[in-house]
Amino acid sequence: MKKAYTFRIYPTRNQEVKLNRTLSTCRHLYNDALEERRRQAELNRLCSEFQVYPWGKPEWISYENQANELASSKTPLQKEVYSQVLQNALKRLDRSFKNFFIGSGYPRFQGRNRYNTFTYPQSGFEISDGKIKLSKIGNVRIFQHREIEGKIKTCTIKKDVDHWYAIFTTEIDMDIKKVSVETMIGIDVGLSSLVTLSSGEKIEPPEYLRMSEKRLSKEQIRLSRKKKGSENRNKQKIKVARVYRRIRNQRKDFAHKTSRKLVNTYDLIAFEKLNIRGMVQNHRLAKSISDAGWYQLQTFTAYKAEDAGKQCEFVAANGTSQECCICGNMESLTLAVRVFRCSRCGNIKDRDVNASVNILKKAVGTDCAELTPVESIQKELVEAGSLTALA
Repeated sequence: MKKAYTFRIYPTRNQEVKLNRTLSTCRHLYNDALEERRRQAELNRLCSEFQVYPWGKPEWISYENQANELASSKTPLQKEVYSQVLQNALKRLDRSFKNFFIGSGYPRFQGRNRYNTFTYPQSGFEISDGKIKLSKIGNVRIFQHREIEGKIKTCTIKKDVDHWYAIFTTEIDMDIKKVSVETMIGIDVGLSSLVTLSSGEKIEPPEYLRMSEKRLSKEQIRLSRKKKGSENRNKQKIKVARVYRRIRNQRKDFAHKTSRKLVNTYDLIAFEKLNIRGMVQNHRLAKSISDAGWYQLQTFTAYKAEDAGKQCEFVAANGTSQECCICGNMESLTLAVRVFRCSRCGNIKDRDVNASVNILKKAVGTDCAELTPVESIQKELVEAGSLTALA
């Protein structure tokens, strides 16, 4: 099992200059390698179009080709960076191309504000006495607030606006004991309520972005009045980015606490599987969906459940809001209708609660919902065929 540990580091001014220079060098190497691959691809396309192959069979540039070339043609700036860090930048580009070949977007050139990490993939780093020793950079003070479990595999240095972090990826050899399922819950995510549990409990969305909109708008207006390219504009950019970072941290903290509560309480957790990337294309709901942080909550819950030996299932959401959780009758409902009323068995439930019960039933493949005495009687009558449609 793999885990990642994030700790904040506090470089001196001289060390921060070296860190920024390393980021810049890796970014330029990434862009140069991408340009080389693009040129070769265009050359192969032209040769194929005109059926002319002056150098024989068309060749494609690989990671091995660029890594071997790097070893013999380093620039003075590249010599100031640990060799494996440079190799990892080329490996990062290679992964982008592999993802492109299986359906992701074509790799793009990295601007100054888009490339914010570099990685020591095997060695070149060491933690001791409250400091992390980074090759070619020095001993940087680190705030290690908890012990690291397992064997450290990689160390990634990340810049977040004006903060620096060290992220350690570890590999833990341990057998996770599966917990027998005694308690289970179905969860329907939404906007009026962040999550609705099949037990009827609801958790309201914190809406951190909307709470900070006034301050964010104020800082963005100030930014728009600064002269482009000026030092004051660069300083104001940092202020705007700090607001976004605060919102991001608040949302992450809430997702961690909520997911921990769910995992500690239930042995099986069922979520609806949503195409969130497609849903944010709706411009009327995009801001609310992004602010809710559905994907982050689901991801945190899934890995915490795996670590605890519990189950986290994702089921198709099709029809869960329009199917009666008691008799299975389908009702045609618009999004404006928030109460589910079954015309067959008379079931009346909150729309989201009804959906969460159906999600749980889909996850376990059987009728597992806890029904009230009245609902149980309704279901028995429906199955016996003695309950007809209600007006």
